[in-house]
Amino acid sequence: MPRTVWYPGHMAKGKRQLATLASDIDLIIEVRDARAPMLTSSPTLSLFAPKIETAVVLSKSDLADAHITKVWTQYLKDMGFSVYALDLRKGGMSQITRQLLAKKPKFRDLRMAVVGIPNVGKSMLINQLVGRKAASVGGIPGITKGVSWFSGQGFLLVDSPGILDPHADARAHRLISWIGSSRGQIIGSFEEHAKECIEFIASKKLWHGVETALGVKYEGTPDEILHSVAKRLGKLKSGGIADLEAAGRAFLDALANGKYGRMTFEAPGDAPLWLWKSCRDDADKTLAPQSYQIK
Repeated sequence: MPRTVWYPGHMAKGKRQLATLASDIDLIIEVRDARAPMLTSSPTLSLFAPKIETAVVLSKSDLADAHITKVWTQYLKDMGFSVYALDLRKGGMSQITRQLLAKKPKFRDLRMAVVGIPNVGKSMLINQLVGRKAASVGGIPGITKGVSWFSGQGFLLVDSPGILDPHADARAHRLISWIGSSRGQIIGSFEEHAKECIEFIASKKLWHGVETALGVKYEGTPDEILHSVAKRLGKLKSGGIADLEAAGRAFLDALANGKYGRMTFEAPGDAPLWLWKSCRDDADKTLAPQSYQIK
């Protein structure tokens, strides 16, 4: 039977290790992808006492729609989180570090935990906070294999591997694989994922970014469009036959890396993203619900 989720052993081990440290943590920094802040929320927050303060970092904000990121920032602040929208590649952590250190206990270092699903930028954030290359950083989900402590000026910081929810709907795992936070090839073919992603992007009225980057119009079925993508990218087998697996992988890699321009896939109040096929007929639904419009 094909696998529907990616949940390797190091995730389960990391979750157990994190649970044993939960009572020693003063503050949580949760990293989410700004393009899908609800979908990429961490399933590990339930390990910590509800009274522990949580700061949410919306990473990859340079890849997200700036207006909707402002909507998310206000929404999450209203929920009681401290919120920072960042392009972690550019740094800019000095002000945030000062604000976090203001919460330092008088007689010891502040103990912080950085949590999040794979490949949202946790290791890059740690490098910025600690001020040196303290944690491995890479584009492959699952690079951090265990729980580790790092020492900064006035704080101790615990890192954990990116942890997914093994009980989440299989469609949610497919969606996060499109932005690089799960190994999609383990739960399906690149061709299969790309075809579904093509339909998803069009349903969100975001195809213009793909058309600008690739020169491929949204005309025909997802299969026909992926054939056009294969020809445009030169992903062909002998005889000029489209290599849909290679084209699918290239299409999804480009999406994950922001090659199609700024895109945000959900806003506060939207139905869960993995239900998008059930909700796509709701054509008049706004991306930013009225109660969270930015004036």
